[in-house]
Amino acid sequence: MKILVCISHVPDTTSKINFTHDDSQFDSNGVQFVINPNDEFGLTRAIWFQEQQAATVTVVNVGGPDTEPTLRKALAIGANDAIRVNANPTDSFFVAKQLAEVIKNGGYDLVIAGKESLDYNGGMVPGMVAAILGYNFINSCTELTIEATNAKAIREIDGGREKVSTSLPLIIGGQKGLVEEKDLRIPNMRGIMTARAKTLTVVEPVEASVHTKAVKFEKPAPKSAVKLVAADNIDELINLLHNEAKVI
Repeated sequence: MKILVCISHVPDTTSKINFTHDDSQFDSNGVQFVINPNDEFGLTRAIWFQEQQAATVTVVNVGGPDTEPTLRKALAIGANDAIRVNANPTDSFFVAKQLAEVIKNGGYDLVIAGKESLDYNGGMVPGMVAAILGYNFINSCTELTIEATNAKAIREIDGGREKVSTSLPLIIGGQKGLVEEKDLRIPNMRGIMTARAKTLTVVEPVEASVHTKAVKFEKPAPKSAVKLVAADNIDELINLLHNEAKVI
């Protein structure tokens, strides 16, 4: 089984976020980038298939040379090889077209992507790729098993979970639950050294339309000051909730 894991290069949640050019562009200076958490769950599940079912695992990213450390980390975790599409990921459709081309040329049986990236939270790319290629698609996937060309999965739906079965080739939008957090892999020294010798192929992008553009970014409003009320002063608490917060 050939597995392709789509990797987004996203800011660490602990990074301080700023914008430039009149708040129209993200300022990457001083920002630490990591593997998108939803993608990391998918990568760990792919490595499980590698170990248990002799699958081969390729990771792919659409981005510039600055994303290669993230791909190298994925290789250190256990992926067999990596592909970088040498393009700025301008919007979801553009990225989906690039990934679809890689999938078509590589003949992958299973494509694992995060259901959304941590930075833009668009949640569109996996479904777009499936639509372009005509592949089966399962979104918000929390469990996945493969037997021969048959797949069984569980996905989150409003108010519960849904069990589904389908066949390969398949694209999933994965999330927490594909593996437990305790099962996420941390690259060890041997993995880091081995990753240096693994193949990282750079391919040029195919032509694709760009349909959306980020016009302006705005940070959330800062949190207001907190007022502390003594535990035994119920009257003051009620007064503040009623007259100031206006929630009762």
